[in-house]
Amino acid sequence: MKRITLFLSLALLAACAKPQPQAFQVIPMPADVTVSDGAFNVKGVAIAVDPALDKLSQKAVGRFVSALETATGVKTKSGEGGISFVLNPNLAAEQYAINVKADGAVVEASALNGFVYACETLKQMLPAAIYGSAKAKADWVLPYVSILDQPRFSYRGMHLDPCRHFWTIEETKRYLDVMTAYKLNRFHWHLTEDQGWRMEIKAYPRLTEVGAWRNGTVIKKDWGSNDGIRYGGFYTQDELREVVAYAAERGITVIPEVDLPGHMVAALTAYPELGCTGGPYEVWTRWGVAKDILCAGNDRIFTFLEGVLTEVMDIFPSEYIHIGGDECFSGDAEPGRPDPWDVCPKCAARMRSLGIKKGPEAKHLLQNYVTDRVQAFLNAHGRKIIGWDEVLEGNLSEGATVMSWRGVAGGIKAAEKGFDAIMTPTSYMYFDFYQSQERDKEPFGIGGHQPLENVYSYEPFDGLKPGTEDHILGVQANLWTEYIATPEHLEYMLLPRMCALSEIQWCAADKKDYERFNASLEHTFQMLDAMGLNYSLDCRGLIGLDRQPARTTEELEEYLAKKDWGW
Repeated sequence: MKRITLFLSLALLAACAKPQPQAFQVIPMPADVTVSDGAFNVKGVAIAVDPALDKLSQKAVGRFVSALETATGVKTKSGEGGISFVLNPNLAAEQYAINVKADGAVVEASALNGFVYACETLKQMLPAAIYGSAKAKADWVLPYVSILDQPRFSYRGMHLDPCRHFWTIEETKRYLDVMTAYKLNRFHWHLTEDQGWRMEIKAYPRLTEVGAWRNGTVIKKDWGSNDGIRYGGFYTQDELREVVAYAAERGITVIPEVDLPGHMVAALTAYPELGCTGGPYEVWTRWGVAKDILCAGNDRIFTFLEGVLTEVMDIFPSEYIHIGGDECFSGDAEPGRPDPWDVCPKCAARMRSLGIKKGPEAKHLLQNYVTDRVQAFLNAHGRKIIGWDEVLEGNLSEGATVMSWRGVAGGIKAAEKGFDAIMTPTSYMYFDFYQSQERDKEPFGIGGHQPLENVYSYEPFDGLKPGTEDHILGVQANLWTEYIATPEHLEYMLLPRMCALSEIQWCAADKKDYERFNASLEHTFQMLDAMGLNYSLDCRGLIGLDRQPARTTEELEEYLAKKDWGW
């Protein structure tokens, strides 16, 4: 009898216990937040949506409501007294406000992005199961809270390379889903390369018939090897538009990249007459930088580029088109071979016609000519260019934006010259680098070392002259995929480093706090589990895809001294 009484008493206490909101662990941390005692129950809550919201904002709210209903197992209802989504034209386009009290929650924004971000903050304040696809038992309550939030930078980018290894539309959408959760708003899609051309261009069908496929892939870094397996793929224009629309519904702009005049071997294989030698060329089966590039002395390349870019503009409504411009003359994979522009009669004739004198700057000035013509064409159609920081070498035309990847110097130089810049330095923002120094435990990679804490430590204004900060539009991380061939590995390299990136992009410098961020990752890991995503736990001392325990300090020092890095 005593046991039965005790059981009933415990059951009664459990039934009477007040639901508790989870710890406030939102990433990126909102700009202004005050959490108070108390909790508001959202299970079966009433939802009121201001009819003045545009259709995409209503869809964003609808996605939140659907996730809430799935996770709680209870349908919401229309009406007041629950969560109200209200149009507030006094807020900036990416700003939002959330106020949760005993009598309900009010969410305010002026445009789609604000509502998207507000919904993601609401979700992160709830149990992580809201990111899953099944009903979950949890305390479905929001804390009493007041939030007024907006980002530090207008450009908050993440890059993906589908050329070295190809990612399906569904895999790409999952990538966009993670970007949405952490409030990124630019997806840089690197769609052309020496190792594969990935987008359908109707005027030039051989770009995908021929250029989208390579006859094998190098094995690790054994440059003389090849697995002999035909590899490739491409996106139809309908598929490209599908991704653009999917991203747009989540407040993300897709910025396509057509890398020119270098990194064009796949295109040259399809149309060899566009190169300096006329070929034959072969879609590259190895990594590195090829010598062969478009022939700057051949007017046919401009007909080709304008035809390609016309279709690109029809598919992608973004203000910016990325035109690459990197590594035109490094050719590290073919040492000893002269750069084609150095020995091409047509390029020499073009230089003479432009009055370019022989010397170390000649090639860069000729590249400026190519860049200028493409920029003028895109400008005439209301678009702007972004180029990797090599486009600064020589004379860059007004209105171009520089993406600083070879460290921070390119962005600093661009800002001092009056150009806008996006900071994406290898020293902090290259997510293809190893996360641990224990490379024998990591999946094989390109090299480097990019731990989570190093990513978080980046400050985009460091080194800038006072008064030039406004030229820094934002920050982006890049994920190149030479050695990343599976979704599991891709997600592992992305996460949780992209979470650190999001705080650099969103939070004011004085709001960043690595200890607070690191503690908040516990909720993020639960979210990623609910989403079915893989991620690194290197920051928790578990290394690699199979999460092996890290070496002790003494063991690591001995290991590094041997340089036994699996290469």
